[in-house]
Amino acid sequence: MSAADDLPARPAEPAGGPSQPSGLLDLLGVAAVLLDAEGRIVLWSPQAEDLYGYPAEEALGEFAAQLLVKEQHWDLVLKEFAEVMETGKSWGGTFPVRHKDGTARMVELRNMRLLDDRGDFYALGLGTDSPTLREVERDVALSTRLISQSPIGLAILDTDLRYVAVNPALERMHGIPAKDHLGRHYREIMTASKFAVPEAAMRKVLETGVPMVDQSTIVGRTPADPGHEHAWSISLYRLDDPQGRVLGVADLVVDVTDRYQAATEAAEARRRLALIADGSARIGTTLEVGQTARELADVTVPELADVVTVDVLDSVLDEHRPASRAGPAVFRALAVKAAYPTEAVDAVDRPGEIAAFDADRLATQCVRTGRPILISHTDDTDMARIARDDHAAELLTRAGVHSYMMAPLTARGHILGFLGLSRARNPLPFGEDDLALAAELASRAAVCIDNARTHQSVRAAAETLQRSLLPDHPPHRPGLQLASRYRPALATYEIGGDWYDVLPLDGNKTALVVGDVMGSGIDAAATMGRLRTATSAFADLDLDPAQVLQHLDRITSGLEHYIATCVYATYDPHRGECHIATAGHLPPALVRSGRRPEFLDLPTGTPLGVGGVPFETTTIDLGPDDQLVLYTDGLVETRHHAIDERLEALRQLLDAPDRTLEETCDRLLRELRRPDDPDDVALLIARIRPFAPGT
Repeated sequence: MSAADDLPARPAEPAGGPSQPSGLLDLLGVAAVLLDAEGRIVLWSPQAEDLYGYPAEEALGEFAAQLLVKEQHWDLVLKEFAEVMETGKSWGGTFPVRHKDGTARMVELRNMRLLDDRGDFYALGLGTDSPTLREVERDVALSTRLISQSPIGLAILDTDLRYVAVNPALERMHGIPAKDHLGRHYREIMTASKFAVPEAAMRKVLETGVPMVDQSTIVGRTPADPGHEHAWSISLYRLDDPQGRVLGVADLVVDVTDRYQAATEAAEARRRLALIADGSARIGTTLEVGQTARELADVTVPELADVVTVDVLDSVLDEHRPASRAGPAVFRALAVKAAYPTEAVDAVDRPGEIAAFDADRLATQCVRTGRPILISHTDDTDMARIARDDHAAELLTRAGVHSYMMAPLTARGHILGFLGLSRARNPLPFGEDDLALAAELASRAAVCIDNARTHQSVRAAAETLQRSLLPDHPPHRPGLQLASRYRPALATYEIGGDWYDVLPLDGNKTALVVGDVMGSGIDAAATMGRLRTATSAFADLDLDPAQVLQHLDRITSGLEHYIATCVYATYDPHRGECHIATAGHLPPALVRSGRRPEFLDLPTGTPLGVGGVPFETTTIDLGPDDQLVLYTDGLVETRHHAIDERLEALRQLLDAPDRTLEETCDRLLRELRRPDDPDDVALLIARIRPFAPGT
């Protein structure tokens, strides 16, 4: 709650006509009876008839003592009456009065002497039902005690929302004395804009009479405790008198700071758990280091920080660069993300850049100690340790960075780098809970980064092995023009076992080979190398293609259950004949001048490694400019299209025989390959050229 520091002078009571009568006298039913000096009744009020039971015509002119008092009390009553009339001293007390129905009623009486303008004395007796009066007294006493001793703040405001009463508990909450409340409007005390909401609620309660119970919680500070925020629950109800006239509104205020803080902490805990769950789902979707770092940044901005950086030690990504335990630490930036445009982004390294941080910088200390770092409120000294240089520190200061923390990226006992988080526009400083959350996210991301790093290292080794086993360029062969391509899978996938080869044979003949070892990784690449070597050895024997595949099948059967597909063709330029056999491989395409491209209708055969199934050789005639296209399934198979649809797309792309072979290779890869295709591609195209023996 917030209260005014300088309270205006209390406004004067408004002048004007009479106020509304109180309903209290009506509730008590005060009866008035006037006696002359002899004790006879000369005036009798309607309330007297209600209290004593006698109508006016029966009471007027009668001696009051004889009418209203039992005989045994006459002496006492007459004595007190005489004393009042002689001395003028008032008398009061509770006395049994005889009702018309014969019963005795306890009545609270007040008797006093009156003097008229002729000097005559009269006695005025006022009376009310004693049990009713005692009940009212008890209610007033109980209400007073409840209000004064209640820990709940209570204020009574009139219909103009001016304070009429304030209990001690509300005094303590506001830090303002009760006397400084009285007569002032609610908003003169509760000046903060947030109190427009309860003010409007008060007016609605006054209008409708419908209470509002614990439906508004206000958070703020008061002069009573300006250093801490409190939360108050406000309840309102309208006050009516017994006749139904609206007197004002009661404002009950309960300090619910503990409950509010507990609810806030519970909500924050749920938010942290949700963020961790979100991070588990969104971080590590690929086996690519940079993408994993970007996913970590995406999860933490803006939910946790305004600006986030993800940096790894360069030695983690470059195995040839040794890690140093002394001097500057060398980092490579992987990801930077900001919740809004800010100069803070200019103070950090762009993804891919390498920077050295001196030993006194926090980044270096974080990765060398493996401990997270929290700076809830930064100053110039902190900025100098956060930034890589003075210019970067100045940019961070200008950007308004006021809180910073850093969590190490630790996986399997090794520190890979750090996650840096800054707050500038977000006014809340980082706390220990934020640091624990950042450390949890960094730990999960670090494992994913380490997995991606390991995968990329293994993949690089497999790709190196794969490429080392493939021919650099197809050799020039008699009667043939050749072009080839090898494309590895997307970086997040392992290298497969696709290969192609061009082998010289006796008599100017040439063997054309394309194969695919099922599986991936170094083992698949190594198996591919063994099959390629074996193919070359069998080719030297000038065997029929089906016989070559038969020998390769026996070898593959002994290679730890590896299976491969293969197409093996030999071309004889003297005869213009091509002998071809396949082992579970997709059919080669044949492009002839003046005809639509077609797929060769060959016996499919079983994959190498199945064993025991014979292969068949097919002979086809080839003429000048005819093209034979051999490829692996990575060129045409996808998860989203039927194989027939993809083969038709390949056939249409080949329907341009006037292109060069290099252009054809590039076009096929460009049109048929998707950036996220998970498989390798080997492609080999041979065009028939005129052949003259001896040239």
